[in-house]
Amino acid sequence: MLNDLLIIKNDLLEAYLKEVPSNLQQAFDDLHDAELSTTDFSFYTSVSSVYSSKIEGEAIELDSFIKYKRDGIRFRADYTQKIDDLYYAYIFAQTHHLSESSIAEAHKLLSQHILDKNAQGTLRMQNMYVSTPDGRIEYVAALPGQLKAEMTKFYADLEVLVATDLSVPEVFFYAAMIHLVFVKIHPWNDGNGRSARLIEKWFIAEKLGKKAWFLSSEKHYYNQHQVYYTNIRKLGLEYGELNYNQALPFLLMLPSAI
Repeated sequence: MLNDLLIIKNDLLEAYLKEVPSNLQQAFDDLHDAELSTTDFSFYTSVSSVYSSKIEGEAIELDSFIKYKRDGIRFRADYTQKIDDLYYAYIFAQTHHLSESSIAEAHKLLSQHILDKNAQGTLRMQNMYVSTPDGRIEYVAALPGQLKAEMTKFYADLEVLVATDLSVPEVFFYAAMIHLVFVKIHPWNDGNGRSARLIEKWFIAEKLGKKAWFLSSEKHYYNQHQVYYTNIRKLGLEYGELNYNQALPFLLMLPSAI
């Protein structure tokens, strides 16, 4: 069945399995919640939300956000608002099945203070370019006319993967591939990176259980964000010319997050 995937390819799986740490299963099993968590506050959801936001340039510190969420200390709304939206998208994901409709709902939550309401959870209608701080185009995403077909393939593959028995290393491989393919399609007007990192972890939780939510993958990506972006760029400049055979360095970042 996995040989029939439409867009989330497994050509690198054999090479990946040779490189992935042999103790990945044990490392995952050893994940646990933090003592700071309470019935109303999740420490690792805060970590995920803060560092995924910091990758996108948000000026937020984990300590400040914890004081805001856990202890009720007030900050300027523009300092906490987008991170708070992403926090609730993660909370939503923790109680909902991973699917096309739930991904759209999660995007509505995380983009409440990023996009106009009519652009939340809906495919973009404009061309999308990713540019460097000095204004150079470093990536041209899927064209608007391609989005429906590409996302149909993406969600079809996602449904197959959710329904297929996979080993722990295979789960991590496909989670990272899902992340990479989604961010390369770039289906939303904004919030694509935040969505891709959430969906990656959501898939692991769907396959391996709630310990996935204690994985600090977003922090790991932030701490190596230059490498993270370099590895994403390795695939090519334009969507139609992407070479997923160059994806192994990116795929191996996720297991090293444990």
